[in-house]
Amino acid sequence: MSEMHSEQLLSEVAALPQLPGVYRYFDAAGGVLYVGKARNLKKRVANYFQKNHGGTRIGHMISKIVRMETTVVRSEAEALLLENNLIKTLKPRYNILFRDDKSYPYLKIASHTFPRLAYYRGATDRKHRYFGPYPSAWSVKESIQLLQKVFKLRTCEDTVYANRTRPCLLYQIKRCTGPCVGYIEPAAYAQDVANAEAFLMGDTQAVLTQLEARMMAHADKLQFEQAAELRNQMSALSRVLHQQSVEIASDKDVDILAVKVQGGRACVNLAMVRGGRHLGDRAYFPVHVDDAAQLQMGEQEGEGDEDASPLSDPVEVQVLEAFIAQHYIDVPVPATLVLSEPVGRELIEAVAQQAGIRINAVFNPREQRRLWLEMACKNASLQLARLLAEEGSQQARTRALVDALELAPDDLDNFRVECFDISHTAGEATQASCVVFEHHAMQNREYRRYNIDGITPGDDYAAMRQVLLRRYGKLAEAMAAETDAPTVGDAGGVGTDAPQGTRSARMPELVLVDGGKGQVSMAREVFSELGLPLSLIVGVEKGEGRKVGLEELVFADGREKVYLGKDSAALMLVAQIRDEAHRFAITGMRAKRAKVRVGGSQLEDIPGIGPKRRARLLQRFGGIRGVAAASVEDIASVDGIASDLAEEIYKALH
Repeated sequence: MSEMHSEQLLSEVAALPQLPGVYRYFDAAGGVLYVGKARNLKKRVANYFQKNHGGTRIGHMISKIVRMETTVVRSEAEALLLENNLIKTLKPRYNILFRDDKSYPYLKIASHTFPRLAYYRGATDRKHRYFGPYPSAWSVKESIQLLQKVFKLRTCEDTVYANRTRPCLLYQIKRCTGPCVGYIEPAAYAQDVANAEAFLMGDTQAVLTQLEARMMAHADKLQFEQAAELRNQMSALSRVLHQQSVEIASDKDVDILAVKVQGGRACVNLAMVRGGRHLGDRAYFPVHVDDAAQLQMGEQEGEGDEDASPLSDPVEVQVLEAFIAQHYIDVPVPATLVLSEPVGRELIEAVAQQAGIRINAVFNPREQRRLWLEMACKNASLQLARLLAEEGSQQARTRALVDALELAPDDLDNFRVECFDISHTAGEATQASCVVFEHHAMQNREYRRYNIDGITPGDDYAAMRQVLLRRYGKLAEAMAAETDAPTVGDAGGVGTDAPQGTRSARMPELVLVDGGKGQVSMAREVFSELGLPLSLIVGVEKGEGRKVGLEELVFADGREKVYLGKDSAALMLVAQIRDEAHRFAITGMRAKRAKVRVGGSQLEDIPGIGPKRRARLLQRFGGIRGVAAASVEDIASVDGIASDLAEEIYKALH
């Protein structure tokens, strides 16, 4: 095995210390192959290069290694945490990887004399109170509605609250106490806020006891209206607790984690309990499960390797350990984890050390916890079955398209389609879009928009020529020079979903253009200039009456047009990609057009307008459109805006 590696790499392996640490393997293109941890770096890493792993997956990976990096740490816990931080950052090919999902939403109680309930997603600060995280936006909004019914806290924005002269509809339907018009005293409202916070933290019995004491105190003073209000609040809270009696438990904050593995795919179902209430579930689907599992099996072949994982560790344990280590790097961990598989104690201790709390991991729960885990396991099975069914359908559509076009891709999973569309309004704000289909799904992180300039307004052919040249020009030069393909050059592109320079470009197997013979002819002209194969280009031409399902495919290499049939799986896939390109183009065009027409960022460009004055203007007039519609006198009435500055603002927006 060592014959295929450079002397420098082997000397680095021989010089490794016998200390705990993390190692990374890289291929010739600089891509990360694998990230691993070890109690003894020298012993673990040397095991890769000294043995003959044959044609196994670990052998295939080792044959690609050209460079190695290591980091020495103080303990195994530090190694474990660093390993998973690097896995999330570097996204190696042979590790179990959970892709970054959207951030979790929170329920926020905003700081104010009369605090408001709000849905919140993003970084938290100490100024406000946050409860959660919640598994979905729906669960946050449901909790807000519940708190409105019981404690009648406001949900309106501060700008709306400050300008009310009479109570809104929420007051009329008994979902708010009307603090905006002084219908409740600050002390009473503060008490409702405190009760809401206690309820969210699971102290429901304490809330009921406190409400009952206040009700009896009012009754003793013959203040029967106030006592009736508290009685109604208690009744509403009791109804809520009765409706959720199945979910209430002694546990305050718990995460329930269940894993299911089948058909080379895995699902981890995370169920959240906060304040004793079951808030809902979220499913996660890791990638590289088969590669990572077989790689670990290869590692276990080393006799006497004290770092190798126990042979009894099934794939489910590996997946669950990877999820716990990667997920709780960025997300607060509760004090109790209920798990479907027995993960390693050192992992739980490392996560607890990072979080600064004591974590109780339960593998064989009883009573309510057992019911929660059973539900989570069932949800994991259902979600995985749905995923496998969808992936089977998606692969069938990709295969149908490949067969219909008589293509022969090397790897169906990596079959790549790029689709282009042009959008404008009577020549105004012309933009082109490029969307990408790969791995049997749309890859929205790779979508690009292009501002089209220097053409006759409304000339779609010239716009298509410009976008194709910008998309494939540099790539064609690199291919002609027989060098490694650089990242696609898009000077002037806008609205990318991923940072520039992070992906290596390659030619797609299919280039779709939304249009018939004219657009295909322009694409053929561009590809001929660049020396690219004309067989890649396919136009999607509207059928008779522009009806969906009657589209025909037009080829740039001279083949006859093809009608796939309205029930064809291949046509359904083509239509999906074409429609996504159109959607992405038109949304970008509308945003650009609105910015041009309304003035967009022109406020910031006016001398004398800083963040404070800009905020005052937008708050007074409700947005940039309101400022544009205001007169000079109205603008001058804003605090800090002199008459001469008001005139400058008016001129800039007209």
